[in-house]
Amino acid sequence: MKQFGLLRTRRFWPLFWTQFLGAFNDNLFKNALVMLVTFRSLSVAGLRPEQVVMLSGGVFILPYFLFSASAGQLADKRRKSELMRAVKLAEIPIMGLAGLGFWLNLPGFLLAVLFLMGLQSTVFGPAKYSVLPEILERDELVGGNALVEMGTFVAILLGTIAGGLVIAVGDAGALIAAVGVLTVAIAGYVCSRQMLATPPGDRSLRVELNPIAPTWRTLAITRRVGSVFVAVVGISWFWFFGASFLVLLPSYGKDLLGGNEHAVTLYLALFCVGISVGSMLCERLSRRRLEIGLVPLGCLGMSLFAADLFIVGVPAMPIGVTEGMALGEFLVAPGRLRIGVDLFLIAVFGGFYTVPLYTMMQLRAPEEIRARVIAANNVLNALFMVGSSIMLLVLNGVGATTPQLFLILAGLNLVAGVAVFGARTEFVWRFAGWLALRVRYRATIVGAQHLPAAGAALLVARTRHAGDWLLIFGVSDRPLRFAVDAAEFDRSTGGAWLRRANPMLVPAPDAVEPTLDHVAPAVLRALRAGHVVCWLVSDDADLDGFSSSLRARVDAALGGGDVPVLSVRFESRTSGTGEARGWWTPVQVRVGTGEPSRSPPAAQRDPSD
Repeated sequence: MKQFGLLRTRRFWPLFWTQFLGAFNDNLFKNALVMLVTFRSLSVAGLRPEQVVMLSGGVFILPYFLFSASAGQLADKRRKSELMRAVKLAEIPIMGLAGLGFWLNLPGFLLAVLFLMGLQSTVFGPAKYSVLPEILERDELVGGNALVEMGTFVAILLGTIAGGLVIAVGDAGALIAAVGVLTVAIAGYVCSRQMLATPPGDRSLRVELNPIAPTWRTLAITRRVGSVFVAVVGISWFWFFGASFLVLLPSYGKDLLGGNEHAVTLYLALFCVGISVGSMLCERLSRRRLEIGLVPLGCLGMSLFAADLFIVGVPAMPIGVTEGMALGEFLVAPGRLRIGVDLFLIAVFGGFYTVPLYTMMQLRAPEEIRARVIAANNVLNALFMVGSSIMLLVLNGVGATTPQLFLILAGLNLVAGVAVFGARTEFVWRFAGWLALRVRYRATIVGAQHLPAAGAALLVARTRHAGDWLLIFGVSDRPLRFAVDAAEFDRSTGGAWLRRANPMLVPAPDAVEPTLDHVAPAVLRALRAGHVVCWLVSDDADLDGFSSSLRARVDAALGGGDVPVLSVRFESRTSGTGEARGWWTPVQVRVGTGEPSRSPPAAQRDPSD
């Protein structure tokens, strides 16, 4: 189903609008509280208004540290649909208390309610993200994640704006805020009632309230699956980077660029809308499949346009203007439009970066611990966001300017990218494969559905051009292991690049009848572990004959495991062969069905994944 078509299906739309209204209400409440404290100079326990505002951020995020692990256990134990309905039902009395606090002008009481809102969001988060693989098909997951990300950031933007507007009304603002948060909470519960029932969880799982031990175990569980832990760290870095920009933008737009409230809001809107646009483009760029090759592209774009903000610096103010420029005047002032474009594109590339990582985390986390993995992600997200605030405070204290902070963030983003991609080189190879598919050749994939979503599979391909093997990355969104004929490796096309992918070297096969010895032990170990292996054979091999004979040998070696053996061919859509290809030559990568398997082996998971 196409991306926006999901919003018409009952499998998805109740979750989307429940999440949207929840994110909107969180930010409506938080910003109304901030504006109330700031513009009415309210204090709590002797703290100045600006200190109360800083404290409010910590109060909201504290439950993520304390209870995320317990929330993940609860989501793995219960039906996620039931849990989310219960959370949204609890939001109604919480928002009733918030309305009372606004009506009676009690900032200290509202801080306590803010903690309860943070707790409610903490419990909702693991269920929200872990339920997506249960309600969506595999080829819908990228689009579903993109819609959730888009909806979340639009809701954050609209809720933040609404929170400021209702308090700006004057004395009636508190009453409007009170009625507003309660009304939105009721609407969110109504939407949650439309969710279809999801599969039951593990009722035997024990939910622990002690925050330390389960948090540590949850993080340890996440580390078991290497690719999932790398995805969690990458997502957490995105929140570090994004939170830094959201903190810097208001003072940057007002104090350094001379804009009024509308100009600053425009910059915040461009950032939030940019992430939404980037998220929505992911499905098109990835062809509705998990494509982690977009993550390095997103990282490069984020750093490039963040560095351009440093290059722009602080443009000169128009003659006769000191501050508070109206929106129209602000946009025609030197450099302001370029800064807006930079912010928008940083966010677009941020969408390219984060949506594949969320999808990767959901697809590769074992189903029985998926909610706890997402809980660990929430803990690390919160930790990284706190770290971003500490870094900004320290750098600001030593005299770093806002443009310099943008440059530091651009550099740190590249360092973080090198660390993430170095820990999981699959990102780099899939980026290269994505470029080969979309830039080097206008390639299409035919027959990819024949590859199982889980369990072992063996691909057999004959490459004739340097980089042909990169096109195979488009066949599977699962990790690939390459097996290369030892005799052909050094002189193979693309061998110099393939060497960096650390392939398994196998004996040169007989093109017609490979013996059991030619099914290399490393290949068999990878198949037993449930991996997808691609065997690159020499140019003169009989692909069909070799695939057929190899299938029997693999079955014998694995004790009748019925591992699918699929041939992969490269065909020019103009000449019908794979010969004489140049830039932008239309190429078709065709995956053969081979002989049908009687019963695919049970999926096994290698800890290195």
